[in-house]
Amino acid sequence: MTADQTAAPETEAKTNPHADERLKIVALARQWWRRNMVKTVDQLDVIRRTKEECDLSGRYIFMTSMSAGIAVLGLILSSPAVVIGAMLLSPLMGPIIGAGFAIAIWDVKWLRVSGRTLFIGVIAAILLSALISWMSPIQTVTPEIAGRTQPSLLDLAVALFSGLAGSYAMIRGRAGTIVGVAIAVALMPPLGVVGFGLATLNWTVFGGALMLFITNLVTIAATSAVMARLYGFRTNLSKKRSAIQSVVIALSLLVLAIPLYFSLGQIAWEARATRAANQVLAAQFDNRARFQSINVNTDSDPVTVSAAVFTSEYRGEASTRAQELLSQQLGVPVAVEIEQFRVPIASRAAEEAELAAARNRQQAEATQRTIDRLVDLMALVGGVPRDDVLIDRERRRAVVRARPIEGATLSAYRRLELRIAATVPDWTVQLIPPARSLPDVAISEDGVPDARAVRLIAWAGERISFPVLITGSSDNVEIVRQALEQAGLEDVQTAAGSGDAVTAEWTTPRAD
Repeated sequence: MTADQTAAPETEAKTNPHADERLKIVALARQWWRRNMVKTVDQLDVIRRTKEECDLSGRYIFMTSMSAGIAVLGLILSSPAVVIGAMLLSPLMGPIIGAGFAIAIWDVKWLRVSGRTLFIGVIAAILLSALISWMSPIQTVTPEIAGRTQPSLLDLAVALFSGLAGSYAMIRGRAGTIVGVAIAVALMPPLGVVGFGLATLNWTVFGGALMLFITNLVTIAATSAVMARLYGFRTNLSKKRSAIQSVVIALSLLVLAIPLYFSLGQIAWEARATRAANQVLAAQFDNRARFQSINVNTDSDPVTVSAAVFTSEYRGEASTRAQELLSQQLGVPVAVEIEQFRVPIASRAAEEAELAAARNRQQAEATQRTIDRLVDLMALVGGVPRDDVLIDRERRRAVVRARPIEGATLSAYRRLELRIAATVPDWTVQLIPPARSLPDVAISEDGVPDARAVRLIAWAGERISFPVLITGSSDNVEIVRQALEQAGLEDVQTAAGSGDAVTAEWTTPRAD
């Protein structure tokens, strides 16, 4: 035996002890996990309880529907508190965790039951959300809705931790409402937004929310399967198939993560653009200047930045310099508009101006919400698209030309206008009706015309802007003509006729 051959075993003896120590540590960790975690779990009891949560029942459908209804109302109202209330009712945790456990032990029958229960619950939630959104007069995309249309890796992380919490609680027998909320956070609001997008035919909202829902659903189910395997739940698969299953779960999460990564990159770029805008604009003024608002719109081309600042010194080149710097930093064209308010910063004028601007902004936001509700209501009543509703902000006037409604009289259109006007007392609402038949005007024995008929004719004539022809005895016609003029209708033509009542009808304008 040579010296080299003698040295080889000695070298192995020197290196192998480290490897053996690592193996021992791993083995000890696995033994500790099995003894203190796996063996403390009654797997049969966990499976029994989880299967009970996966059954399709009337209570499950009812609670899912109610949760979806509350969620979509909270989304439309942009109320986080209402959305959270919907999560407290959601029973979606059971079938999702059940699906994950069924995948882990490969119980195809259980997986089928969980999938059916989950599918029916999801369809019920979407349909009810769509119905409520379709019936709602408010169909604008609120911040709560918009926040669930652009999923990213951060949303996947939320679903991941929700799945870990839910599956752990189910395994350890600590499942309850609070853990259910963790699951519902990731699922119920996106379902409400899916229904909203379906009802309003907004496919961008629909697609984004659906992508978020699918991401969260797959992530929670996959996480539950992994947790079940970690806790040693027995599987019917061979070691080879079990390894293949683990690879499929990992690949599924990876496939979901790829588009979410790019979405997160877009969100990060928007955050970077906002941060750069704040820094660059602040550098254009001294430290005493106060910015009231800085708005960055990265969706426009070019990117637009608008701001309002209170400063003691007007800087005429501030917008141009900021525009050049931001274009260089972001690498894209940027348009900057800075509205400067010159006030003595050292005095209370700046604070007063800032408070006044805040009040004006709040008032403008409130006015915009009022206008949105008014437009939705008038478009609904008039049977026309929102774009056909004319809004005059300065005069606070809203006008819509209604489409003919079968069986509706002029009196019905006037009542609709009055109802809309009652919701916005400080606005002038005009609902222009189709030229339906005008009512006859009865004259009392005292020579007093029917006031209701006179008001209706005057209202219709003013709205439609078409001359009215009244026919009857000369005395009665004169009485009605004067009453119509007092009611504000001047374009009235008269004709001789017979009978006590005065008839009214539309006619053509007189030739000049």
